[in-house]
Parts: sequence; C-alpha cells; structure tokens
Amino acid sequence: MARTKDTDATAAKPKKQGRIKQMVEVFKVTQEADRSTLPWMIGALVVSILVLTILSKLILGMVWYGIFLGIAVGLLAAMFILARKAESAAFNRIKGQSGAPLAAMQSIRRGWNVEEEPVQMDPRSQKMIFRASGRAGVAIVAEDGSGPSMRMLEKETRRVKRVLNNEPIPIHRIVVGDGEDQTPLHKLPSYLTRMKKTLTKDESAAVGKRLAALTPSLRTAVPKGIDPTRTRGVSKKAMMRGGR
Repeated sequence: MARTKDTDATAAKPKKQGRIKQMVEVFKVTQEADRSTLPWMIGALVVSILVLTILSKLILGMVWYGIFLGIAVGLLAAMFILARKAESAAFNRIKGQSGAPLAAMQSIRRGWNVEEEPVQMDPRSQKMIFRASGRAGVAIVAEDGSGPSMRMLEKETRRVKRVLNNEPIPIHRIVVGDGEDQTPLHKLPSYLTRMKKTLTKDESAAVGKRLAALTPSLRTAVPKGIDPTRTRGVSKKAMMRGGR
C-alpha cells in the first residue's frame, strides 16, 4: 500500500508542475503582447490586501487576518485579470485572419452549436460565413463588412429562412469588425452568450438538425484546391499560439 501511495504522489507532482509551467508560459506570452498585464495583476493584489486589511482592522480588530484574506482574494483577482488579458491577446493576434470568427465562436463553452466548417465561401476573396444555432436562435456571422461578405450573408440568411419554413425563429446577422453596427472579434463570444434565449432545448435541437441539411452544399460550391476544413486549424491553434 505504501508503494502505491508513493506512486500516486509521484504521478500527481509532475501534473501540478505542468500546470504551473503552463501558467508561467501564458503569463509570458500575455505580458509580451500587453505590457499592462503585470501592473494590473500587482495592482489587484495590493488593493485587495489593503482593503481587506483595513476592513479586518475596523470590524474584527485583527490585521493579520485581513492580510491573509487579502492575499487569497488578490491572487484570485490577479488570475482573473491574467485570463482576460490572455484571451484578449489571443484574439488580437488572430484578428483579420481567415477563420478568426470561427475561433472566437468555438471558444464559447456552451449554449451554441457552432458549425465546424464555413457555410459560405467566396472563391475569389476567400471570405467566409459561419453559422451557429442555440436557444437564442440562429447566428450567421460574416468575417467583415466587405461586398462579398455581405452578399454571402444575405444568401445564407435566405437559405436558413427556407429550411426553417419562415418560422418565427430569431436569425441574428453578425458582422465582425470595428465599424458601426459591427461586433469586434474579442467581443463576439460574450455578444453571443448574452443573447436572449427564446427556444426550448428540444426546439433548439430540432433547428440544429434542420440546419445540418444545408452544410454539404458548401463542398460542391467550392472549387478544387480550396479546402474549407482548413479553417479548423486556425480555430484550434490560433487561440493557443496566437495564429502564428
């Protein structure tokens, strides 16, 4: 039994060290992209310690309790800031790249069923349209506000309406960009997540199945030599490596 415990402890130690190493790497990459990361993390730690120490002194008459609690809360706040900064840095690196909106959409953990391939693609400009369905309805996302993108956005909207038989299911047309009436790339996941849920789980599942029938038509529309599935590589690796 003793050997088993020693083996378990040895196996757990590298795993813990791996997580710490990963966090250090994330911090290095994020700090390199955004120099304000470290000052914000230190500021969160210091402010937490000061505020909780003062409150502990006034309410409980104890200083050390506030310091320990402040360190714990400050570390959590610093990790939260690091996570947000890392996410923002990752989005900034892939911004403007083909397939970037898909990477942003796939970062949503739940609530949306995101198509893994583009649903529309312009052979010349190689602009793409992406789609997702969920309890908030159907989201059709264009990479930018260019002419080809807007034409494909309109085309996909008509296709979705036909397959849904013009039922009163919300269809959200989203254009990624920094212009008026556009959604910045880094805000796309939160924008989708905050949408009002109007469908039940069963209704959402039924919509997803009906939309699945539209996907195969893209392959017949794309000329040879262009593989729409290559956007998967952007979506999965770009968020981890900054689209390098």
